[in-house]
Amino acid sequence: MTVAKSLGFLRGQIGFMKERGVEVSAIASPDDGLEAFGRLEGIRTYAVEMPRRITPVRDVVALARLWRRLRRLRPDIVHAHTPKGGLLGTVAAALAGVRIRIYHIHGLPLLTAKGYRKSLLRWSEAAACRFATEVWCVSFSVRDEAVREGLCPSAKIRVLRSGSINGVDSRGYFNPGRFGETDRLEVRRRFGIDPGAPVVGFVGRVVRDKGVRELVKAWKMVRSAIPNARLLVIGEFEEQDSPGRDTIEAMESDRSLCLVGKVTSGMAPFYAAMDLLALPTYREGFPVTAMEAGSMGLPVVATRVPGCVDGVEDGVTGTLVPVRDAEALAGALERYLLDEELRREHGAAGRARMTRDFGQAEMWNEVHAQYERLLQRSDSGGTTVCE
Repeated sequence: MTVAKSLGFLRGQIGFMKERGVEVSAIASPDDGLEAFGRLEGIRTYAVEMPRRITPVRDVVALARLWRRLRRLRPDIVHAHTPKGGLLGTVAAALAGVRIRIYHIHGLPLLTAKGYRKSLLRWSEAAACRFATEVWCVSFSVRDEAVREGLCPSAKIRVLRSGSINGVDSRGYFNPGRFGETDRLEVRRRFGIDPGAPVVGFVGRVVRDKGVRELVKAWKMVRSAIPNARLLVIGEFEEQDSPGRDTIEAMESDRSLCLVGKVTSGMAPFYAAMDLLALPTYREGFPVTAMEAGSMGLPVVATRVPGCVDGVEDGVTGTLVPVRDAEALAGALERYLLDEELRREHGAAGRARMTRDFGQAEMWNEVHAQYERLLQRSDSGGTTVCE
């Protein structure tokens, strides 16, 4: 992983592998999150500085350090994630003689990039796929885009089960049966939301790429039609890809909009306080928030882009709208807010789909089975994985 926070996508999966005799180590850029993840999962972690951007000199240094670390660890499998981590991880693993090299595509930033940056991202993704012995992808639509862009031949890339990186704990934590009216009202009370007010939620980085500008424009229309509606925004503003000062000021001055910031204590109670989720993103790999919200029985309004088309079944578990279309987004949100029966119907369908197709234990079993398949094919009896 390029940054340690991305390791959170694998929470629980590591412990599952350890119980089955797999020795796991994690490598990411140094920060407190890396050490915390190691303590939480009970694994060894190693810090190697890996810049997120393409920086030739620093990248060569990072590659050399990764190569030395892998030569010492001698893993049977290197499982690389994120674009930069995928490039450096697969190249370093190939140089270190690791026979099984998996590059796991979480998403394709190049789909919304332009100019020189798009060319760099395309080269980086293609190189990671070339040096990997097998490529995994979090969704079928992103897999199709990777093949269409010429990043990887179709025979080399696969999607595990129905997609996603880690499944969702719909039978355990993200189960609406665990959270009653008291939990719903407590979150609303904390942010001054009336118990009976219709609430739309947004969960994610508060950046342009997540469609925040369109969300703010749509919300003005929704608020005019449904004055008591409230928008609960969960996530942090980021300087890189900022939605713009005008959008930030509009959000900060809107009394119907609640800026929660980053949530570290668990998301389920916040979903319990919502009536539906808005995800107006420009691109996704496979939206974790759509899985979590669906598991909690919420319909999801998302954009018709790769990743979201896998996470939301249009007209069944939610609604897909055109990307960057604030009016269409507002119309879909209003429709759900004004129709309680529709919310209930699509929310129930979403929960049934998440429980049936995206179970966490089932995904972990599949990952383990794929490791075993690759080890048998390579005639290796080892069970050491480096993430």
